[in-house]
Amino acid sequence: MTLAAIAVNFNPFTSPASPKLTQSSTPSSTTINPLKINTHENPQFSWKHGSFLTHSNSDKLAKNWMEYQGINNWEGLLDPLDDTLRSEILRYGQFVEAAYRSFDFDTSSPTFGSCKFSKNSLLTRSCIRETGYKPIKNLRATCGIQLPGWIDRGPSWVSTQSSWVGYVAVCQDKEEIARLGRRDVVVAFRGTATCLEWLENLRATLTSLLDDVPNVDSNGGGAMVESGFLSLYTSGNASCPSLQSMVREEIGRVLEAYGDEPLSLTITGHSLGAALATLAAYDINSNFGDAPPVTVISFGGPRVGNQSFRCQLEKRGTKILRIVNSDDLITKVPGFVIENNDMAVNVAGLTSWVQKRVEEAQLVYADLGQELRLSSKECPHLSKGGVASCHELSTYLELVNGFVGSNCPVRATAKRVLGEHHRKKTGTFVVCR
Repeated sequence: MTLAAIAVNFNPFTSPASPKLTQSSTPSSTTINPLKINTHENPQFSWKHGSFLTHSNSDKLAKNWMEYQGINNWEGLLDPLDDTLRSEILRYGQFVEAAYRSFDFDTSSPTFGSCKFSKNSLLTRSCIRETGYKPIKNLRATCGIQLPGWIDRGPSWVSTQSSWVGYVAVCQDKEEIARLGRRDVVVAFRGTATCLEWLENLRATLTSLLDDVPNVDSNGGGAMVESGFLSLYTSGNASCPSLQSMVREEIGRVLEAYGDEPLSLTITGHSLGAALATLAAYDINSNFGDAPPVTVISFGGPRVGNQSFRCQLEKRGTKILRIVNSDDLITKVPGFVIENNDMAVNVAGLTSWVQKRVEEAQLVYADLGQELRLSSKECPHLSKGGVASCHELSTYLELVNGFVGSNCPVRATAKRVLGEHHRKKTGTFVVCR
């Protein structure tokens, strides 16, 4: 039985009513930008300049694509890490990288919070390799926090309620479809970028996901998820529909267009994007009875829901592979995790009274899906990084690229992807053969 750190529950301004994910809701000196915590411009991690990515064995992937999408929960593929799976994880990581590179982080820009590129040029303009995929839908997330009237007198970036958060892309290249063994649809989400998204992240208490009978487990408890994440997924306004309605509408079109051929839905994201990816996967499997395999590949994601939510995900066949850096604090919040869910037993010295208060406060979460656990401390040039660097997407991609297994954290060929200045500064990796 283990206990993880508790997050701060902060309720800024006036919080909206708990949103529901229901069937019927379709519908000068140098300054530091505090919103931009990821190093997306570093050419050392550019897919254009000496990529991590190498194509996996085409025959192996095409014949066993459902296994690599998690039909068997990646059994036997994670430790040691299968090279084909490694290539697939890195490939999906580049779609998240494209979401970051396409987002306008410039708070002084009138287009802050939007996509810098047109939909058709998004993948090519974001300087990632040729993917064979075509973006078909831009996605936006809306904050549900009710702002006081005086906020309008401040900078516009403070009150930006709806922001571009990702996109849907469909594999259109015949050769890539043949290599993958099916037509793949990707939904990619970036991480937190705006002031109001940060505030939503801090709303750490769990809230009911659905209020219908099928969502109640054998113990009488219902599926619950983090309030802020659900708000970002389900909130909309007069000028922008909810992310939920956009995802449902586009997936419906995809199924209508390609439902008669082998098809997969892969939802990927980093940080906040990992949480949104999990909610989107649950929503798709809940609302489309004929949905193809739905897989989540997440990087550095926080906790999302309780044990009942996990059970509902598993019942619906949603497959989740969480890439976790054990040195990344974001993956340890929000709330508590009690592995055996036995609230009657003292945990880490806490009295039963304290445990009861934690349960009543709706802060008992559960880890979801399968985990690929990595560690920055195992890589000499990453081990000296700070808290922020442990969470960066580039760190996750490099860790995946170098990981061999629990008995050998870094493979010999991993050092070849590093920039020359990294090798001169930190020396070589620990080499395992």
